[in-house]
Amino acid sequence: MRPITIREAGRFVAEHHRHHDPPQGARFALAAWHEGELIGVAMVGRPVSRMLDNGTTAEVIRVATDGTRNACSFLYGASKRAAQALGYRKVLTYTLAEESGASLRAVGWHRAGIAGGGSWSRPARVRETHHPVQEKIRWECEL
Repeated sequence: MRPITIREAGRFVAEHHRHHDPPQGARFALAAWHEGELIGVAMVGRPVSRMLDNGTTAEVIRVATDGTRNACSFLYGASKRAAQALGYRKVLTYTLAEESGASLRAVGWHRAGIAGGGSWSRPARVRETHHPVQEKIRWECEL
């Protein structure tokens, strides 16, 4: 595990994430390396939902890997420990309903419920949607 810049992590996400573009920003990013090769990144920021943004909650907003076995679990666990070291009291993330969440359960996260989904586009502020818009599963971990 090594730190990585937000910009470098974003480039990796752009190349490897299955259904999302890189986020606009993050608080910090982590990189997983194996035998000198970058195999995955995690980007952690403020909760996207303003109702959950209380100053002590962090959200893992992107995890992307090259497919290396257990890399996702490694990154979720490291994100949890880094957030705790920075004083956060809870971390959360979202998965698509068809994703099992095995990587999250493996490192102590629990399923907290269903989250809305949908598009950010509104009549007064039209936006193109390039991501899945179905309901998501919210996962949390108390620190």
